[in-house]
Amino acid sequence: MLTAYYVHRLPADYDLDIIRNRVRERGKLWDDTPDLLFKGFLLREAGRHGATENGYASFYLWRNDRAFAEFVTDGRYRVVTDSFGRAPIDVQVALDARKGSAATARFARLETVDIPADADLDATLATEVARNREAAARQGVVAAAVSLDPQRWRLTRIRISEHEPDDSGAGTVYQVMHLVRPLLDTLEGSGA
Repeated sequence: MLTAYYVHRLPADYDLDIIRNRVRERGKLWDDTPDLLFKGFLLREAGRHGATENGYASFYLWRNDRAFAEFVTDGRYRVVTDSFGRAPIDVQVALDARKGSAATARFARLETVDIPADADLDATLATEVARNREAAARQGVVAAAVSLDPQRWRLTRIRISEHEPDDSGAGTVYQVMHLVRPLLDTLEGSGA
């Protein structure tokens, strides 16, 4: 499995209803995407949850690298670049991904953590997998995943939930405008 994430910064005066309408129109086109576990259409609004600017993002959990490669080469990413330009895509290896017990995706918290150079890598990664399982078991969680960028030795954690998060936690909070979940139910549950 791998994750792919990109974000487009939007001007302060950008009409966010344009994004909401785009998601309503395009979201359903992803419902039957082969080898896509889930895709979150995410929105960040200035003044909400610590945001100082507007942003439109997508977060994907792909079953394999071939599925991601097809997304980039078969014209689906071109739809994005034609509208918003070519954003860098942060692609990482998924260490663990779990479905939670909740069904309604309303918010996503994305957090990146650098792994210190002197950290015990095996212990750190094992701790992250266990942490992700605990996160997926929390009430209100739809899905949780943790992935690794081995070039920068950076972890990315995502938790998708139905509850509005408080602003005291680490990471970036997004509104989930739509969660496409073709294969989400094939993920293991939290085990709790």
